Amino acid sequence: MPNAVKDHLQPGLFQYISRLSGNILSFRCFGIHNQFNKIPQPFHAKQAQDGLNIGNFFLQTDLHPGTKMMLQLPQSTNEGMFLPCQVADSISFSSKKLPKILNRLSVKEKSAEAELMKKEIEECEEAAMDGESRFCATSLESLIDFSTSKLGRNVNVLTNEVKTGSQEYEFGVGMKKVADKSVVCHKMNYPYAVFYCHTFTKTRTYMIPLVGADGSKAKAMAACHSDTSAWHPQHVAFQVLKIKPGTVAVYHFLHKNAMVWIPK
Repeated sequence: MPNAVKDHLQPGLFQYISRLSGNILSFRCFGIHNQFNKIPQPFHAKQAQDGLNIGNFFLQTDLHPGTKMMLQLPQSTNEGMFLPCQVADSISFSSKKLPKILNRLSVKEKSAEAELMKKEIEECEEAAMDGESRFCATSLESLIDFSTSKLGRNVNVLTNEVKTGSQEYEFGVGMKKVADKSVVCHKMNYPYAVFYCHTFTKTRTYMIPLVGADGSKAKAMAACHSDTSAWHPQHVAFQVLKIKPGTVAVYHFLHKNAMVWIPK
């Protein structure tokens, strides 16, 4: 099982992936111990919001060895783990049922934690952009189901191999396009692991070798959106790159906790 997935499983939670010729055929829970029916403690209000740093956007003209960029990849403080599928399915995930959710997870109403949870749920309920399919996965099973429904049963999952922190990186030799279609899943701030997964039309995924100012070597995942005409005119990418919607392709590095699912 890839570390990108394993790192979000609770210790002692056994999962089973049946495979045939490399295809993911099914994913189901078994051997669940009683202690995993308990809901994790609420997270801290000061958890950092994972997301894109404004310095992580670039253009196609930058996609060559020798380009230098200052990348900021903060260490996530969101350590929420996936719940067993039976438990996750028993908990509502709807803004209309927020009081019930807060009570179930022992979070006080009107607290900072409650407000953050409300915002995350509402983000999941927003309408998709043109060309986008989205889904918020509250369990590993639902995350895999969504990914394979978009990409087929034969998939790989990739993540960044970059140290956290901030430093200047130089693009190395060997960058390559790894997929013309992908499902990208971003970890949200929630008491347990919830991933915002989406796929866009006209979006490519690249693996870019990097060499840090400290001499460290890394590989980073980047997305290329060739059609940004449906994006909000005030999107930070347009401000940083000084371009307008729909004019040129926008590239950006994915944050540390992102999972990128691609067809094999």
